[in-house]
Amino acid sequence: MKSRKKIAGIRRALLCGTFALAGTMLIGPVQAFALDKIIFGTDWLAEGEHGGYYQAEANGIYKRYGLDVAIRPGGPQVNNPQLLASGAVDIVILTGLQALRFANEGVPLVAIAAFYQKNPQILMAHKSQGLKTLADLKGRPIMVSFFARDAFWPWLREKYGFTDGQIRPYTFNLGPFLHDPTAIQQGFVTNEPFTAAAAGSDPQAFLLADYGYEDYAALATVRRDEIETKRDVLQRFVNATILGWKTFLHGDPMPAFNLIKSANPDMTMTGMKNSREGLIKYGVVESGDAEKLGIGAMTNTRWKALFESMVKAGMYKPDMHYKAAYDLSFVDRGFDSK
Repeated sequence: MKSRKKIAGIRRALLCGTFALAGTMLIGPVQAFALDKIIFGTDWLAEGEHGGYYQAEANGIYKRYGLDVAIRPGGPQVNNPQLLASGAVDIVILTGLQALRFANEGVPLVAIAAFYQKNPQILMAHKSQGLKTLADLKGRPIMVSFFARDAFWPWLREKYGFTDGQIRPYTFNLGPFLHDPTAIQQGFVTNEPFTAAAAGSDPQAFLLADYGYEDYAALATVRRDEIETKRDVLQRFVNATILGWKTFLHGDPMPAFNLIKSANPDMTMTGMKNSREGLIKYGVVESGDAEKLGIGAMTNTRWKALFESMVKAGMYKPDMHYKAAYDLSFVDRGFDSK
């Protein structure tokens, strides 16, 4: 159990960080003699947070859209951006900060849909500490990963006056948090609060997205050349995945749960249900721009806000061509698959 918790913690650290790396028509279900093959790399081992993708596969939605999608789980030793750049996979999941970093480095990887409107990154404290807002955590020791220091921590420094002196090592499990009533650590709103509560703790989650952290997550990301050569296929993948997420969140999630369990036997039904509950409760998939423009929405305004926040945090120069990180032509039509 401890090893699984540690791996889960590492996954959350990786997602919040970055990886180093040396007007189309809507397209609905199609009938085809041969399905178009797509290798889709998720950002971690199969889990409840991936419910929409597995729902689209389990319910035959991808096949209805003329696609043969092979979902390839990630993991601690899997570098999906590198696999994408090399052509080993066709689509991967990134965060907005990762996409910006690759744009800054001139790597031609492009986000085409944001299936998480909110990055699920949190800071988690004990309710007994009486902390009311994220700003109340200023000056307090906080356990964060090495990866976080180039992701949300610069934003916390610039916006809320946090300092590097607050940083404490993150051990990738809940042990230190559970045994110290003054502890504060990073986590995911879809996981750690549920796990801590089940262990008898009194977790209080501060979802960074609700305090102005503009980072997208679960960005479907492709190579730039694919946009020119496989636009029809990519559009069908986006549309089918939208329907997968819609049915996972508003319908029966068991098809996805069963497929996730078969791909990752360590997943528990309770854990997957908690993940889905967190996605719904906090509007991770369906909030903000997605409420008007549809699941997967991205906007120039939001990308600009994310970029400018990173400029203020000292991560990028103001003249960086940040729009190279994304392409809005696959989303933002209020697409509602039937």
